[in-house]
Amino acid sequence: MDKRKKARLARRGWKTGTVEEFLDLSAEESAYIEMKLALSEKLREKRIGTRLTQAELARAIRSSQSRVAKMEAGDPTVSIDLLVKSLLALGVSRKELGRAIS
Repeated sequence: MDKRKKARLARRGWKTGTVEEFLDLSAEESAYIEMKLALSEKLREKRIGTRLTQAELARAIRSSQSRVAKMEAGDPTVSIDLLVKSLLALGVSRKELGRAIS
């Protein structure tokens, strides 16, 4: 948010802050969420790069298309374990995984 907009909101009585402050997240919780989102983005990027549909990826990992959609959307019900397994199934190396979450 730009400084002018932030100042205008403050003058009107609004308080601004970070997502972490709003949700009262610890540094560890925030890092965990960021890692999940990075893995979700990498999954979508890799799936599109390999020209697979969500349904094709779902068959490859023995899941459903709706689950793949949730994985790519960063749904909180999706585990990091499933994201990592799916990325490995797409041929992502451990080095690429490391880069994705760093």
